[in-house]
Amino acid sequence: MTKRAILVLEDGSIYEGYSFGAEADAYGEVVFNTSMVGYQEMLTDPSYAGQIVVPTYPLIGNYGINKQDFESKKVQVRGFVVREECQQPNHYLSLNTLHEFLAEYGVPGISGVDTRAITRKLRSAGVMMGMITSDKTPQQVVEKLKSLPDYGSIDYVKQVTTDASYQWEPTGSAPTHHIIVLDCGLKYSILRTLRQMDCAVTAVPCTMSASKILALKPDGILLSPGPGNPELLDYIVATVKKLVGKKPIMGICLGNQLIARAFGAKTFKLKFGHRGANHPVRDLATGKVYITAQNHGYAVDPDSLKDGLEVTHINLNDGTVEGLRHKELPIFCIQYHSEASPGPLDNTYLFDKFLEIVKENKIGQG
Repeated sequence: MTKRAILVLEDGSIYEGYSFGAEADAYGEVVFNTSMVGYQEMLTDPSYAGQIVVPTYPLIGNYGINKQDFESKKVQVRGFVVREECQQPNHYLSLNTLHEFLAEYGVPGISGVDTRAITRKLRSAGVMMGMITSDKTPQQVVEKLKSLPDYGSIDYVKQVTTDASYQWEPTGSAPTHHIIVLDCGLKYSILRTLRQMDCAVTAVPCTMSASKILALKPDGILLSPGPGNPELLDYIVATVKKLVGKKPIMGICLGNQLIARAFGAKTFKLKFGHRGANHPVRDLATGKVYITAQNHGYAVDPDSLKDGLEVTHINLNDGTVEGLRHKELPIFCIQYHSEASPGPLDNTYLFDKFLEIVKENKIGQG
């Protein structure tokens, strides 16, 4: 791979490297992820829709691509920026290389750039729009970026949600609970976790009405993670409002923000977001600190909370909200990813907590 390529940020910063993956231009919000592993999960995570992702770890692609680590049915990122792209991966499950994987899905990458310099830039100036190209000049890219929409102005949830409802059946014994997952950018690992816990799981589009969701007779409802600006999602917030008090609800990441907004709270954009597998979060009730995996660029404003919501978890790096619960209703949510594997099982207890609430609610209803 010797074709030259550049990454240009909207402030005019230029990073030169080599093209790999698809030979195409990519435009999006440039963000960084501090995880040392998990690049296949990053690439297929719908929460990265509309973004160019920069892993800070210097070697990417060394264990190839396999069938097991997909978080959705395709590559979701707009572009991928790496320090060194491994062209000869070594793993017994590997089926193809990172280059082949990106090329298959039409997504461009750039290698040989100083990814940590890019990260320092984004940490100091904040995330910004950018473009990967191999046939445009930096000046052409900067002018092009001025004419393209900002990341925060686009509803990416409608782009990544499922077109139709589908079921993930449980393994082993008969299902204990029926859980509806509102797909706002759903990761398959959420479905896998619920299935392993003997739940019957139905994923539904983000546009499904509350009445249709309740007609499916769920025992509990889970609001999934997803991409983009929660302020653009009033149609989902309206649905959540109609579900409140009907069934137990758990929210993850974007789901946390949707629940907050359903109760009248506000959200705001973080300077450079939380993306990685090593974010410390404190449970305020117990004082225990969890190492968490995260992927979000927006957070809930704690000063705007009302109508029974209270903060349950905070991020120890910057003090932002990482979890909420309702004081009376069977509703709780977290800003991080309980289905991810930083430890590898640090936060799966939250699914146990949700299913216990679901069980108690069913008993209470007779």
